Amino acid sequence: MDAIALLKQYHKTVRALFRLFERTAPNATQTQHDVATQIIEALSRHAAIEEQLFYPVVRETFPDDQEYVLEALEEHHAAKSLLTEIDRLPPTHERFRAKVMVLIESVERHIEEEENTVFPELRRAMGCKQLSELGSALQAAKKTAPTKPHPHLPDEPPLLPLVGVAAGVVDMARSAGESALKRIRC
Repeated sequence: MDAIALLKQYHKTVRALFRLFERTAPNATQTQHDVATQIIEALSRHAAIEEQLFYPVVRETFPDDQEYVLEALEEHHAAKSLLTEIDRLPPTHERFRAKVMVLIESVERHIEEEENTVFPELRRAMGCKQLSELGSALQAAKKTAPTKPHPHLPDEPPLLPLVGVAAGVVDMARSAGESALKRIRC
């Protein structure tokens, strides 16, 4: 699958999680927590692979238009900071739902800009083979991408691929440990 189609598919998945969260009742805190956990993982992985592979290609393809990539990286940083706050808050906290709603609004704007501006320009500038190769690389990177937000890690190459994979491994190990503890407690 080409990179643009793949990223649009990821956007569709994230948007479905957003709609699910928005439909939860304000007092359905456990459901909100469960959906927020899925949003955190999906956006953490998505941000990591875009930072690792997609934005460097955009920078290389449009060397005279670096401002978009820099703004996108800042939007990712802000989203990851908010994801970290959401991840640390109990779902019963009075600001939990508000933080997720602000995140949704911010990410929706980011997605709109990518899909309406960047993707069409990139499709015109790159060949089918290049987009397909980038899509394959994005799919492969997603398997080891971090499942938690890491707003203080580098968000650009050359360090990002190294620390991103390491963070992904740590996140997966942490999740496995948490799952094992839950099974023991039950």
